[in-house]
Amino acid sequence: MRFFVTILVLLCSALTARAGQGAALERGTAITDPLSLRELDGGRFGLSRVILPMRSSSMPLTNSQLFALPSMAPVRKALDDEYDRYVLGHKANLPNETIGVGTSFDFQLFDRTLLYSRDSRFVLAGIVNRMDRAYLSEANCGEIRLIYRLTRTSAPETGDNGASPRLPMTLNVVLKARGDGAIDGSGVKITCSEIARRWLVSGDWPLTGVELAEKLTSKDGPLDLIGPNNIDRIETNLQIAHAPKSPARDFRTDYLLKVFNYNAQSGTFEEAPLENQIDRERIFADETLRRDFKAWLLDVRHFSELDRGTILIPEKFLARGVIAATPVGFATSNLQPAFGLVQGDGAAADSVFKESDVVAALKKAADAGVSLQNIRSLAGFERRLNDMTCSGCHQTRGIGGFHFPGVDWMAAKPSNSTVVPASPHFFGDQIRRRDILVSTRGGARPDFSRGFSSRPQLRGSTELAGTEYEDGWGALCYQQKPNAKDNDKSFRSWTCAEGLACQVVDKDSRMGMCFVRDR
Repeated sequence: MRFFVTILVLLCSALTARAGQGAALERGTAITDPLSLRELDGGRFGLSRVILPMRSSSMPLTNSQLFALPSMAPVRKALDDEYDRYVLGHKANLPNETIGVGTSFDFQLFDRTLLYSRDSRFVLAGIVNRMDRAYLSEANCGEIRLIYRLTRTSAPETGDNGASPRLPMTLNVVLKARGDGAIDGSGVKITCSEIARRWLVSGDWPLTGVELAEKLTSKDGPLDLIGPNNIDRIETNLQIAHAPKSPARDFRTDYLLKVFNYNAQSGTFEEAPLENQIDRERIFADETLRRDFKAWLLDVRHFSELDRGTILIPEKFLARGVIAATPVGFATSNLQPAFGLVQGDGAAADSVFKESDVVAALKKAADAGVSLQNIRSLAGFERRLNDMTCSGCHQTRGIGGFHFPGVDWMAAKPSNSTVVPASPHFFGDQIRRRDILVSTRGGARPDFSRGFSSRPQLRGSTELAGTEYEDGWGALCYQQKPNAKDNDKSFRSWTCAEGLACQVVDKDSRMGMCFVRDR
């Protein structure tokens, strides 16, 4: 029941914020206007034009056509292999719970025939500026992401109260914000400063629909600078199975996350490791890998990068696919990739980190003059490490397993104010992302650091004060102990606004949510 309450709070708070904001938090950092997205999807930002820029037909690319492309053959094979592996794993680990397509099964599988059907396609659901990731490739100024949602095209008319034809899967086309040797329409070399300027200016345009789409793609618009040549990779997020609440288990939904890098020489998308997604099982099983991972991560430089949120873990420690279970609540569990890697000093010999290892790393960083922002305790280290993984972030303040499901412009009323394009985690991070754009526009070196997914990093703006993102009703919090010195140093600032109290959901971690104080 606490999972359902948590989900309800997160959704309601996101709806309230979305409906009540005078100025959208995502202004200048994302394109979420449903009517302009519809126009862009019908033009050069439809998936068919992005994947096949030389395609003569203006008709949308159906999924049967998409996955028949030679470039997508490795993607289909990898998804099919993961699907089969998931079913076999379920039968081996949960033999008493049935699995299959349809409501008669305990675990209800996603019908993958819909993924490869001529009656489904990926529809543009949003465009997001991620120049805050330029620390990974400053030459490319970070990333721009085109986010597509799997949608039935053969669904009957929905009507005002009908079900959406959308299906629980997104495909994220990640592009370099600046392509290699890129120039603008006038033949001038594109700078990161200019890209940032265009995005920030677009946030002030009081436009929608066709007018906004035309302005965004015009000679001075932010979307004029990106195209198929900028493609770096695609990322997929598929709700692979769903288990309703039953006497045997709580409600649970499993999501399959995959990444495919674009190989320009072969013209194909090839399976790749997920960024910072620790391969938990392989590390536990390999003593040498476990030792190497510990030594690498506790190095002062890497420890500092983990704290700041700019770490890039080497591929040899990473997984090529992951199942992220939702919801996991606030409690630490083995459904989260990093929890359990750290054990007390009396634990089994196969634990990756001892408590004393982390304490020693904290001291070593302090002795080296490193000022840590987030990791100030053992619990902070463990939560931060989990937070940096794909699946760990995925499980934090999402909406139905997604951080950007995008607006549904195929709905009967796509401009309805209650449409929420993204999760509380997404909205809470927009202040930081905009701050980085402002620095980039001015030619200054940005501060690329970030806070926990659970609590946004404050950048001097009061825009989030008293909201569900920072101290307001529904915000994540840490229940303070009567004696201040007994509070965990990593979470002392996770408080609630006056009149609200932190109601604990997980007693061990003291994590909870801000609600009206009991009288």
